[in-house]
Amino acid sequence: MAADRTILLATRNPGKLREIRQVLSRLHVRVAGLEEFADLPEPDETGRTFARNAQDKARYYARATGQWCLADDSGLAVDALRGAPGVHSARYAAEDCPPNAGREVLDRANNAKLLRELAGVGDEDRAARFVCHLALAEGDRILLEADGVLEGRIGHAPAGENGFGYDPLFYVPALGCTSAQLSPEEKNRISHRGQAVRTFARKLPAILP
Repeated sequence: MAADRTILLATRNPGKLREIRQVLSRLHVRVAGLEEFADLPEPDETGRTFARNAQDKARYYARATGQWCLADDSGLAVDALRGAPGVHSARYAAEDCPPNAGREVLDRANNAKLLRELAGVGDEDRAARFVCHLALAEGDRILLEADGVLEGRIGHAPAGENGFGYDPLFYVPALGCTSAQLSPEEKNRISHRGQAVRTFARKLPAILP
C-alpha cells in the first residue's frame, strides 16, 4: 500500500536516515532524504541549543520544498568540556579537515580531537550524554517535537565498527560496551535518537490523514 504522507528528513547523513527510517518503518509514511533535493543549499545553523537548530532546519526545508520536514539536531555533551562539543558536534574538528571533507573524514577528526581534549582525564570525570531533538514543520509551523538523551562516558580509545560519529568512543556502562559495538537494532532501542523517534512516532498518528 502506498504511503499517505511523505516526510522529508533534513539530513544528508546516511546513518541518521537509516536509523530514523528503521524506527518509522511501521507507520504509513514515506521518509525521504535530501538526496531528492541535491541542489538545495544547506541553512546556517546558528542556534545555541539543539531544539532551536532543529526547529530552524525544519522550517527552512519545509518552506523550500513544500514538504512536511522532520529535522534532527543532535550531538554529544561532555561534562569535563562544559558541554562541548554540543551543537558543534558534527564539525567539532572541521579546522583539522580539508574543505568539503566527507562524513567519515570528519568523524575521525572529531573523535581524535575529543580524545586530545580529554587526555589525562580519568574515567570518573568523563561523563557524557548524547542528546537529540526532533522538530516536524509544515511551512513556518512546528507540528511536533520530541527529544531523547542517552547517558554514558567517553572511552580512552575507539571500539566497535558499527554506528557513526562519536559511537566508537561513547561507552554505555549498563551494557559494558560502546555504541559502535551494538547492532543497529540494539542501538535504536537505547539511543538518544531512537528514544526521540519513538516518542515522535507515538505522537505522529494524531496528525496524519
